[in-house]
Amino acid sequence: MNALPRPEGTALGASPMITLTLNGRSVAATAEARTNLADLVRDTLNLTGTHIGCEHGVCGACTILVDGEPARACISFAAACQGADVVTIEGLDDDAVTAELRAAFNREHALQCGFCTPGMLVSARDLVLRLPEADEARIRLGLAGNLCRCTGYAGIVKAVASVIAARRAQGIGPLTAERRLGPVGARAGGATAIAVPLANVAALAAPAAEPLALGETFIPANSFDQGFEVPFPPADVFAFFGRIEDVAACLPGAVIDAMPSADLVEGGMRVKLGPIGTTFRGTARIRRDEATSSGTIHGAGGDGRSRTEGEIRYRVLPGTTPGSACVALSVGYTLKGPLAQFGRPGLVREVAGRLIADFAANLEARLSGAPAPAATGPGLNPLKLLTALISQKLGALWHRIRPAS
Repeated sequence: MNALPRPEGTALGASPMITLTLNGRSVAATAEARTNLADLVRDTLNLTGTHIGCEHGVCGACTILVDGEPARACISFAAACQGADVVTIEGLDDDAVTAELRAAFNREHALQCGFCTPGMLVSARDLVLRLPEADEARIRLGLAGNLCRCTGYAGIVKAVASVIAARRAQGIGPLTAERRLGPVGARAGGATAIAVPLANVAALAAPAAEPLALGETFIPANSFDQGFEVPFPPADVFAFFGRIEDVAACLPGAVIDAMPSADLVEGGMRVKLGPIGTTFRGTARIRRDEATSSGTIHGAGGDGRSRTEGEIRYRVLPGTTPGSACVALSVGYTLKGPLAQFGRPGLVREVAGRLIADFAANLEARLSGAPAPAATGPGLNPLKLLTALISQKLGALWHRIRPAS
């Protein structure tokens, strides 16, 4: 993770002073560079209405408004919000839309324990302001990033739909006819906002018009090492890595569109997240060194909202048993846009481990003569991989704490 720049006039080792507008008033507080926005508003500024759940930007309990857009406070560095306009659930006490939503949540029994409710209200308010009509599919899509363990969501969806319908019946239209894609930071650096008409939700899955260009040099924000072993000679495995179509067939969700040259590939990765499907389109440059049985794959891609760039260095070595091969991998990556909300290094490493295990199993099957996996599947499903990972960890924990029989 890149270190945040030290503000001018701040002594080395001292916590920087952060100034921002919080619920309509200017505040200043000191915070370490690693302090996230949720901890700042809760622990330092004593606004505990913002709840902290998963601390990975997944559950949505900590959702607040930063410069008018919903953002995950648990994965937003406080120092990165210098000068921002921040609104927590406390700042919406007198907000007319939030008042209507609170009444609707009570009326439709849309809350039980209430832990998710502050973040749910912030996200729901954003939907009320943006959606042109009370469309259940769009409401469920818009709330997909806010998890509730109690209600089953039916009451929540009804509550949001009732407020939208009531406001539209009163002639109060949406603030915009377009969907603003990306949370705070997705358009950092002055980039132009990307908008997609709400009338075509399927357009969210449309590929980018042009493959993203690759830079000559790449410095990853995060990196990790992994590897796997297969019961085949290293020469056979290295030769297989030279057949790009076969490699892509072993990688869940991978799609090859074209190969302009022997070392350049244009394609994408299909990703399925619950009801949402998208394809990250991009370009990859491939280099191989026959002398060292090693290679590099450097790729960049995006889906119109997020961008990822990564580099995989691999080397095929003799395995632990005669006739087997060990593939050593070094992975570096950088995530930008909404996708960065799920970019915690530990989480990425664990999910990548499951993906690499699937790839190794497919590779072993192909080298054994089995046909290529079907290319028409739903694609990569990180949630499924993560669920399997959690189940595995819970099983291991149970075995550790279970009393000896």
